[in-house]
Amino acid sequence: MRIRALSVFEGVVYHCWAVDSTAPARPTLEVEALLRPGDADAEAGPLLLSVADYIVMVGGLETARPGLVELAAAGRIVEHLGVDHIAFPTWTPVEPEGLAGTDDTPVTDSGDVTPPTPSLRVVRDDAID
Repeated sequence: MRIRALSVFEGVVYHCWAVDSTAPARPTLEVEALLRPGDADAEAGPLLLSVADYIVMVGGLETARPGLVELAAAGRIVEHLGVDHIAFPTWTPVEPEGLAGTDDTPVTDSGDVTPPTPSLRVVRDDAID
């Protein structure tokens, strides 16, 4: 399983998604986030992903349970601020998509990046079958 972290603060992953959900018992972490000192360095320790986020990404507790048992046996389940987290002592940095100078990101004459306009799709509960 490959998990992409989009925001990290003081060693804790706050926004993430599953890039590849195969092999949930062997999660790896990719970080595509702006990192500041203290967010993901030696002083911060391993990066932490909440067990609750992991359970949602793998599709529920029954699917997550075998992986959580293996991770706990390996000492990778830790408590932080009263919440269980999966510890990632190693992780892979990933370049964010749409960096300045790429074809899909406009750059102004001053060199400032013009961020793409976000799109939002709203789905009402009563519209879901």
